[in-house]
Amino acid sequence: MNNNDIFLISRFKRGATAILGFSLGMISISTVVNAADLETLKPGVLQVAIEPYMPYTALKDEKLVGLDSDILDAVAKKLGLKIETTVTDFPGMLAAVQSQRADITIGGIAWSDARQKVGLFTDPPYYSPPAMAVHGDASYPDVKSLEGKALGTVTGYVWAKSIAEVPKADARTYPAADSVFSDLSSGRIDVGFLDPLLIIYQQQQRPDMKFRVAYLNPPTAEQVAAHPDYKYFQPYMTGFYLPKQAPKLTQAISDQIDAMYKDGSLATLVTKWGGDPKQFLVPSPDMAAQRRGVDRPQTWSPPSVTD
Repeated sequence: MNNNDIFLISRFKRGATAILGFSLGMISISTVVNAADLETLKPGVLQVAIEPYMPYTALKDEKLVGLDSDILDAVAKKLGLKIETTVTDFPGMLAAVQSQRADITIGGIAWSDARQKVGLFTDPPYYSPPAMAVHGDASYPDVKSLEGKALGTVTGYVWAKSIAEVPKADARTYPAADSVFSDLSSGRIDVGFLDPLLIIYQQQQRPDMKFRVAYLNPPTAEQVAAHPDYKYFQPYMTGFYLPKQAPKLTQAISDQIDAMYKDGSLATLVTKWGGDPKQFLVPSPDMAAQRRGVDRPQTWSPPSVTD
């Protein structure tokens, strides 16, 4: 893994040889509900690799907790699979899937072309909107309003590239999210860019800290053309990530995720963990084009609560 790969997997957020061919990810396979027919490493067991990253994933009292964990638990029960969990770091969980030492990894993983070349992505269990942690009552509706402001994020997050391109901004990076929140609360920075549910979760855990959650209107195509790294200010698709050798399992999990959009259970779980279903469960117009002809058929449409 080279330095560019390490940056790519740093949380966008968060690629590799022996590509088996993008057509594998485009195969449409009927839902398989017999657990014995799915390509798990151990029959009837879904081995999942995670990093501690609340409110998305964590292991508490030997039980998976968090939004992604709740979604996977519901899916595994439908497929008749028992979950076994390994805790590692973000590079480690991606590597475990790519080397087929784990059946799946979860936790706010962004879809990207590089990642899909060496693994398989499910349909998005939710979308990640461009959220901000904002100090005080000031409004920052768009990228233009960020010019000249003190902006912060965690070292290695892709938002570090984005805030560095904002004209006249004081762009700062921090070793951990706690440092971003501390400087936000004290007013040393105006806006922090972090994962949206992490901002909400921190606000719930520390209501004494002086910041609030806000959503940024995505930059226009013209703005992205002028500032290419502004693309990280746009919403992105998350996914559960599986080995190339598990197309049936990937499709079966996608089918269950799609069903959870339709029956309202995903909206319930997103709300449980502090998210707004209208922000997290509705794709942006350009998302279909990102995956059509890449790891999805040309007719594929991202799932949505508005379907």
